[in-house]
Amino acid sequence: MKAPVWGVFRSLRGFNYQVWAVGAFVSNVGTWVQRTAQDWLVFTQLTHHDASAVGLVMALQFGPQFLLLPWTGFAADHFNQRKLLIATQATMGALALMLGLLTVTGVVQLWHVYIFAFLFGSAAAFDAPVRQTFVAELVGDEDLHNAVALNSTSFNAARMIGPALAGVIIAAIGTGWAFLINGASFVAVLISLAFLRLAELRPNARAHRAKGSFTEGFRYVWGRPDLKAVLVMLFLIGTFGLNFPIFISTMAVSVFHADARGYGLLSSIMAIGTVAGALLGANRSKPRFGLLPAGAGVFGLGCTLAAIAPNYWLFAGALIVIGVAALTVTNTTNSLMQLSTEPAMRGRVMALRVGVALGGTPIGAPIVGWVANNYGPRWALGVGAASGFAAAIVAVFAMARPRPRPSV
Repeated sequence: MKAPVWGVFRSLRGFNYQVWAVGAFVSNVGTWVQRTAQDWLVFTQLTHHDASAVGLVMALQFGPQFLLLPWTGFAADHFNQRKLLIATQATMGALALMLGLLTVTGVVQLWHVYIFAFLFGSAAAFDAPVRQTFVAELVGDEDLHNAVALNSTSFNAARMIGPALAGVIIAAIGTGWAFLINGASFVAVLISLAFLRLAELRPNARAHRAKGSFTEGFRYVWGRPDLKAVLVMLFLIGTFGLNFPIFISTMAVSVFHADARGYGLLSSIMAIGTVAGALLGANRSKPRFGLLPAGAGVFGLGCTLAAIAPNYWLFAGALIVIGVAALTVTNTTNSLMQLSTEPAMRGRVMALRVGVALGGTPIGAPIVGWVANNYGPRWALGVGAASGFAAAIVAVFAMARPRPRPSV
């Protein structure tokens, strides 16, 4: 049974989540401004439309999610989550400002972007699992699924604004200012963390410090067939399907011959789908495993439609379909894994989730970039379509096996 319409925003009843949501939204807009500007800088200014270079930047930025797994999960389960978020958010803000200064002064080179992508990715690797589990401290388990969905709504609502804003900024005053604006946006989330009512937080159970805590988390997931199936799905789609910087930049520039504004607009249009998918998730009373095969299958279909789109606007329409499907898969897996996991294990399990979903990027992004360079952007989208269909098959097989029900 679906929650009533007013219940879509029920997590916002609490003061702490309200404060967090405002700061996170401002920072999310800045993040999308930087992501768009970084891809444009590499693809059009530091290289001559080299999709492989964009893929390498993605690999360096998301690779630390997997490489640092033993430490990121440990940190999320053992350290004070609010203080850890302050440290990671401040670090990412400082890195954005430094890259912006290099770009504004005209000294930035491709290898600079590679280094900053890796450093930013390393900070984000510690930030992601604790940020995802921190929402349980803000709202409690009863509204966790809703809060997860609203977080995604905020992130993707910012995606509607950030890329289009980046296109305007790049065209008007230059790429470097996009990085500087993102650096400044982190101040908002740092202020929100400082203003939280600490007495109203619901601290997650902290794990005991002991050797082998990471392997304990790995064994926990290995003993859960449902969680293993989810991770396989995330690996397939995350590695070969969620390469939108490559898909959108190569189609926009090489196929449709769009400028920076046209490129930014495509990313914003895709956000219409991702926001819709996030709001649909927020309106559900609880996550259901049965949504995963449907979401993955529609993702494959959307990538297929995008690959054969004859013009800019039909391609944009296909991106909306992809956005709805991608958020259905990612939000459902996020909520299912958190709600069916023991609180003291959540940090490590979510670190594994993030590591698998994003850590495959060093494998997939260079492959997809190579396909785009050698066979064209449409074939690269075909790789994304195949990943969605393969993930749907995994989910169907998993549903045929008995599995524990989420403890909601």
